[in-house]
Amino acid sequence: MSSQHKNLSDFSTESLPAIQDKQFAVVVSEWNTEVTEALFQGCVATLLAHGAQAENIHRVQVPGSFELSLGAQKLAQIPEIDAVICLGCVIQGETRHFDFICDAVAKGITDVSLKYDKPVIFGVLTPNSQEQAMDRAGGKHGNKGDEAAITAIKMLAI
Repeated sequence: MSSQHKNLSDFSTESLPAIQDKQFAVVVSEWNTEVTEALFQGCVATLLAHGAQAENIHRVQVPGSFELSLGAQKLAQIPEIDAVICLGCVIQGETRHFDFICDAVAKGITDVSLKYDKPVIFGVLTPNSQEQAMDRAGGKHGNKGDEAAITAIKMLAI
């Protein structure tokens, strides 16, 4: 179902594992700050609401979404980190730059997750416009940051 008709913050919270002792790293892109800050706020609020301790949520900034993969890798290699959440936003432009960045970020995040055998979550928006981005960063379609946090929690149960 497309997000046009779905609130991203509507998800099942049944059978979530206890996370009070889990360490979360959140890698946030500085590019499109208005969007990524909203994603981060939603992510942290959801983690806290489900039992994470504030001191166990570690934030790292990277310049853009392309750099999320390396930021995630540096954090995933820390044994105490249980899950890494990557938050970014790449807005479609007039060139193919969008395609190259989105493909590289998706593959990079997947590779880090598999390499370190821990959840590394893709919380990257790929909208066509700033308006669509804001709709998915706390607007009418909820907050993808919430979804990324719940995904991390659920993956810790596996």
